[in-house]
Amino acid sequence: MRNVYMTDELTAIYDQTVDFVRKEVTPHAEAWEEVGMVPRDVLKKMGSLGMLGLRVPETLGGLGLGMLSSAVFSEALGASTYGGFDVTVLVHTDMSGPHLLNSGTPEQLERWIPGMLSGDIITSIGVSEPDAGSDVAGMRTSAVRDGNGWRINGTKMYITNGVYGNLTILAARTDPSNRYGITMFLVPADTPGFSAAKKLSKHGWRCSDTAELVLDDVWVPDDQVLGTVHRGFYETMRNFQNERMVLIGMGVGAAQAALDMTVEHTKSRKAFGGHLFDLGAIRQRLAMNQAKLDAVRAAMYHAAWLGDTVMGPGVDNTREMSGVKAYGAEVINEIMYDCVQFHGGMGYIRETAVERMARDARILPIGGGATEVMLEEVAKRAGSDPAR
Repeated sequence: MRNVYMTDELTAIYDQTVDFVRKEVTPHAEAWEEVGMVPRDVLKKMGSLGMLGLRVPETLGGLGLGMLSSAVFSEALGASTYGGFDVTVLVHTDMSGPHLLNSGTPEQLERWIPGMLSGDIITSIGVSEPDAGSDVAGMRTSAVRDGNGWRINGTKMYITNGVYGNLTILAARTDPSNRYGITMFLVPADTPGFSAAKKLSKHGWRCSDTAELVLDDVWVPDDQVLGTVHRGFYETMRNFQNERMVLIGMGVGAAQAALDMTVEHTKSRKAFGGHLFDLGAIRQRLAMNQAKLDAVRAAMYHAAWLGDTVMGPGVDNTREMSGVKAYGAEVINEIMYDCVQFHGGMGYIRETAVERMARDARILPIGGGATEVMLEEVAKRAGSDPAR
């Protein structure tokens, strides 16, 4: 049993996902890194296996599971060792999709959910802007009333799945007099005036497509408003803890894979009349890294359980998950640093997995809430009873 929160169903999800990525992703993903895209047929295969609907209610064709299932799923995806693949999937299932589930009308759910479950429709979340990342309320993209719809203008930046995706769940300012007067919209990729102006070249996550999106007098009808007008800021916040969790989850899975590779390498690498693992400085550092990773994993699952409305109490877990995001992202990067170091010169060569994994991990303290912002969330809640 991986931890006290695991059930037979969650264990099966973990095992199925690890088996899938080891067979269908890891052997092929280096080619995807070169073209900057995860093939759609791979995502559709995941859809056919039910892997894109863990959090979707059973009434809509999903499994109806809670936050713990996303923790398990994201950690298992990390075994692929390709962060770009992991985030392509998780932006669809856990960063954009939940907004539709949380705020969508029955008609919107009927229109979009079947394709999202099958992988025929891949989604992105359009919140970040050139001057507004963690400061969501600082966004400048605007939407104004125009007949029986809205006219949207602005730019979104660093949007995963924005180049090849089919639907963007997009935030825009609709009340200029209110810093938090934001509304969410459903914007299909083929909407006139909506374009991926640039495919961004990144340090890591190379096989995920990342876009600068431009909205030039984009018009959407009222039935593409998601949730309540002017309340989008608060509706967006409903999924923040889930976003933070799955980023750490995929990082935990990747860090475990990197540690396992490095232990194997140091045990076989001959040096100084023995093997690298025989050196106390190396094996003890690897041991400490494993201890830290185990602590991050345990904290993540506990925070997930707190917020889980299906298997847990479903309470506010902002303090706990913000702490997991801040500490976990730093630990994962420390581990990747050491794994590159202990691979020696080969750790700096592009054909070595840990070189790529170290680059992929660097975004974790930045994306989904920068470490500094996460620590402020923890500090604001310092002294509160974690048991509540």
